[in-house]
Amino acid sequence: MSEIAFHPATRLAAAIRDRKIGSRELLEHYLQRVERFNPKINAIVTLDAERARQRADAADAALARGEVWGPLHGVPITIKDSIETAGVRTTSGAEIYTEHVPAQDAPAVSRLRAAGVVIFGKTNLPTLAMDVQSYNPLFGTTNNPWDTTRAPGGSSGGAAAALAAGLTGLELGSDIGGSIRNPAHYCGVYGHKPTHGIVPLRGHIPGPPGTLSDTDVGVLGPLARSAEDLGLSLDVLAGPDTERAVAWRLQLPPPRRTSLREYRVAAWLDDPACRVDQTVHDRLAGAVAELRPAGVTVDEAARPGFALADVHRDFLRLLYPVTTAGLPDEQFEQLVALANGLPDDDGPLARLAHFSTLRHRHWLQANEARARYRAQWAELFKRYDVLLCPITPTAAIPHDQSADPGARVIEVNGQQRPYWDQIIWAGVVGMALLPATIAPVGRTPAGLPVGVQIVGPYLEDRTPIDFARRLAEVIGGFDQPPGY
Repeated sequence: MSEIAFHPATRLAAAIRDRKIGSRELLEHYLQRVERFNPKINAIVTLDAERARQRADAADAALARGEVWGPLHGVPITIKDSIETAGVRTTSGAEIYTEHVPAQDAPAVSRLRAAGVVIFGKTNLPTLAMDVQSYNPLFGTTNNPWDTTRAPGGSSGGAAAALAAGLTGLELGSDIGGSIRNPAHYCGVYGHKPTHGIVPLRGHIPGPPGTLSDTDVGVLGPLARSAEDLGLSLDVLAGPDTERAVAWRLQLPPPRRTSLREYRVAAWLDDPACRVDQTVHDRLAGAVAELRPAGVTVDEAARPGFALADVHRDFLRLLYPVTTAGLPDEQFEQLVALANGLPDDDGPLARLAHFSTLRHRHWLQANEARARYRAQWAELFKRYDVLLCPITPTAAIPHDQSADPGARVIEVNGQQRPYWDQIIWAGVVGMALLPATIAPVGRTPAGLPVGVQIVGPYLEDRTPIDFARRLAEVIGGFDQPPGY
């Protein structure tokens, strides 16, 4: 029975529809696994078991009457704790939201419910989704199921860890600096960062509860154990928010190709501005090598035409005004004073101060720079269908909860590198608002998962998801960690 816990959500849904297993039976199986395995990894931090049981019973009763609620009818899932769920606390790992119980679902959650899911819990993250590890003062630390001395990534770390350990059927996460993609890579699962704007972000914390405006760069998207699950989830989640749906419709184009060998592939596996550890690079290069016998032509010299370091700087100019917008006035004025006393390229702290306090004219300049990068990406995608690249320089990092994140380091090829190098490869894609899929492609010699970032053209989300699905036929897909 434990094997079914690791099935993709699409397969779980089919088993429920075919009466091979009941929704309530599957829910109880996941709850038993949560009781057994969650203490080891601390991925699921809030359970809503009784309401989930009622929903699962209703799903089984509806099916007995011949009613199918949607493509995910009866599938038990969890939701990242930064995304509002009606009647279930949503804290974003922050003490100020300890007692926050939303009155209504985020639109994305509503769409999943309409597709038939049974939501039974919330998963852990860093405080206010602001780290590439997942720990906070409310719920503590989430561990990576592949190695509990290491982080599962962030900020959707609990989501990825729960999927990898077979504690849930599907997950909904969020991503502004790699927060879906980084944990998917670290935990060996699939993740998709949608094109910006196609999935409503309303109901995400931060901003503060009740925020109605859109957030630059940030998105909501699925994490799963198969590319098929990502595709189905995107079908459910994508579409204009309520007031826009009066006139707008979203019709995402089909994948560009109908077989793996037809894909035109670019590969950008390393860069002097953000070196990739050899253990990760070797696995990515191995994946590229395994594509060639399948008839795929891969161009490892293709590039969008800009310098990675330049894009990263402009990414931070767009990112920091978003992530520091909710600071109290006193802290913001401290950043203003700091910016006034430092050149803007005088290290990470100076960049944080200057970019968080940009004048609007300077933000507009950064936005224009983004438009130019986007045009270069568009030119690349006239010649290629997808671009393969890393998502972070390393496999899962050891836990590091030292007080100053700016002073933390990671080890790349035996050398210390800045901790925030972990968001450089994510930012080059995110700031351009492009879709990107993470697919597992194997493990390092130490047994840690490695995922490849498959970048697709703007609004062509189905292309990188389809490529990820076809890649699994060549290289294999999700593997469950030992001991679960």
